Amino acid sequence: ATFYFWCLSLRNSWTWPVGVIAGVSYFCMVATWGGYIFVVNMIGVHALYLVACGRYSTRLHRAYSLFFIVGTALAIQIPVVGWTPLRSLEQMMPMGVFWLLQLTEFCRVVGDMRRLDEVQLRRFRRHVFGTCGAVGVVILAMLFQLGYFGPLSARVRGLFVQHTRTGNPLVDSVAEHQATSQRAYWQYLHYMCFLAPVGFIRLLLKPGDSQSFLLLYSVVTYYFSSKMSRLVLLLGPSGAALGGIAVAEALKWAVGQMAECWQAFLEAMGDERDGAAAKASKAAKKPKGKEDSKSKSKAGRRRSSGGELAEVLSMWFAPLEDAYNEARVARRILAAVMLLAAPLVCFNFVMYSFGIAEAMSEPSIMFKSRVGERVAIIDDYREAYWWLRDTTPEDSRVMAWWDYGYQINGVANRTTIADGNTWNHEHIATLGRALTSPEKKAHNIIRHLADYVLLWTGGGGDDLAKSPHMARIANSVYHDLCPGDPTCAQFAVDAGGTPTKMMAESLLWRLHGHNQKSGVRANPHLFTEVYTSKHNLVRAN
Repeated sequence: ATFYFWCLSLRNSWTWPVGVIAGVSYFCMVATWGGYIFVVNMIGVHALYLVACGRYSTRLHRAYSLFFIVGTALAIQIPVVGWTPLRSLEQMMPMGVFWLLQLTEFCRVVGDMRRLDEVQLRRFRRHVFGTCGAVGVVILAMLFQLGYFGPLSARVRGLFVQHTRTGNPLVDSVAEHQATSQRAYWQYLHYMCFLAPVGFIRLLLKPGDSQSFLLLYSVVTYYFSSKMSRLVLLLGPSGAALGGIAVAEALKWAVGQMAECWQAFLEAMGDERDGAAAKASKAAKKPKGKEDSKSKSKAGRRRSSGGELAEVLSMWFAPLEDAYNEARVARRILAAVMLLAAPLVCFNFVMYSFGIAEAMSEPSIMFKSRVGERVAIIDDYREAYWWLRDTTPEDSRVMAWWDYGYQINGVANRTTIADGNTWNHEHIATLGRALTSPEKKAHNIIRHLADYVLLWTGGGGDDLAKSPHMARIANSVYHDLCPGDPTCAQFAVDAGGTPTKMMAESLLWRLHGHNQKSGVRANPHLFTEVYTSKHNLVRAN
């Protein structure tokens, strides 16, 4: 909604007050979604793009000023956000664009009042921007020295550096932060993978203030989605909009071809009235002789008004255009095929979308698997959580890896040490230290924090597979865990299943393989096994 109202505010000279609604919509976004930083930066990038392309206008200044002032004033009222919009480096670009527009508008107003010509106005702008830029650099340097600005988050750094190299092992451990595969694009966008580029090219030939936003939006979201698989979500709206443009243009062309075919049919039938009307219509559309030259000159003016890019492309594709005009029968056959195939393709896309929606709506703690000759529902995780709910005291504290924190809290209704709120890095690092430390040392930590320790076992993506991330996250806070080795390579299991010395002594290895791996047992005086799920996917001590 914020993007919609922003584009609406740029539609014409009197729609700029809609910037207020865009600011209120942005406030709603801040209150409900942590990705609001992307929204304000996307609008800032678009405003900066318009200025750089020479499309600055008073409408742009007023719309952006209203959006930024109203949105920021409301956003700082949210306790979790506070003064972050004015202190975070991730939100400095929109603020910089705001001041840029103020200076640009100031120069325009002064130029109009003093009736400066183009050369004088350009010189005045250089003086204003040079002076304000120097003062701004000094102020920013002082604020940096005072520690006013916070650092860039690891998630933002992850958009510009290779996965696993953000400097924050907690962020690196999340699978959704990996680069997106081509299969994922097809799975989530389907036909839009082919239609969106066509719509992008179509829009590129006729950009406007609002249209250019969709172009920038698609480029930025495609780049971000290529860096993190979870950000394919951002690419969905732009892909759908560009795909819709491609479909609309294709159907418009096909219907036009069928209309021409119908007119030709009427002429062939010899209907004088309809034939005369068709000829007149055809003559109006494709005049010959002098009129044809006039239409060509008008088309040339239209191409020139579309910009240099459209003119260059028209020169490149002139031979193709001639071949297109000659292939009348082929065009009509192709148009008929497109109109016949469109309902089938649309039906297939709708059914595919419903299928994906159903697959993504299935609970992640229950799944189907083949057990012997039959397909069974594996329900170990829910059963384990319900065991916690029904068996343990209500005030019990459960220590489990942070991935399952929300599930334990929501399904088992028990308190956890850490959950998916990854802002608290130290909590998760403490969790990792307890699981990767030797059994006695781990017990000294856990007995003050939790009553139960819950592990995911059974192979695949269980806690043993996640153990390298546990050690790295713990070592990022407690550097004595793996001295001089930020990757904690000494905490591992080799390809043959043999643990390193550090792994073999860890609490994780002891609880994970208790009475199931040869020679592996937990100290019964420290930890007692109280629950093992039906398929050995969850164990509690």
